[in-house]
Amino acid sequence: MDPLDRIDELIELVQDARSVPMSRTNFMFDRGEMIERLEELRAELPSELRKAAAVLDERDRIVEAGRREADRIVSEGEAEHARLVSVNEITVSSEHEGARIIAEARTEAQRLREEVDDYVDTALANFEQFLTRALASIERGRDKMHALREIGTFQGEDAERPLPF
Repeated sequence: MDPLDRIDELIELVQDARSVPMSRTNFMFDRGEMIERLEELRAELPSELRKAAAVLDERDRIVEAGRREADRIVSEGEAEHARLVSVNEITVSSEHEGARIIAEARTEAQRLREEVDDYVDTALANFEQFLTRALASIERGRDKMHALREIGTFQGEDAERPLPF
């Protein structure tokens, strides 16, 4: 049985023990039974303590291995840092050149956008003028048709007369 279960059992035994008459804190229980259970607990504890010590030793070995690995990683990182610092000049130069190229590309893209906007605006203005003239022409044609229809109704219902176009 697990030592913690034994301790729980002993606590329960003490809680269930009869109180000494006229006392709330003193209690009575079977001395032989209590001694037997405590001896069982004592017999179980050494094996559990050995297991706990083994677990602690294993933990110490793992922690030490972790420290060695961390030291190795740090030294590799420092070496890599030194290598990167040596090529830093090339990197900085490349970054500046990249920034310059990007700025030029953005400027060119903005210029092209403005040209496209101007072209589209001009094309739409021309199309608007064309549509305005077409609508005016359609309106004149409809007005003429209405006028002719009115002229035709005032002259009578003479179907054989030619239309005055």
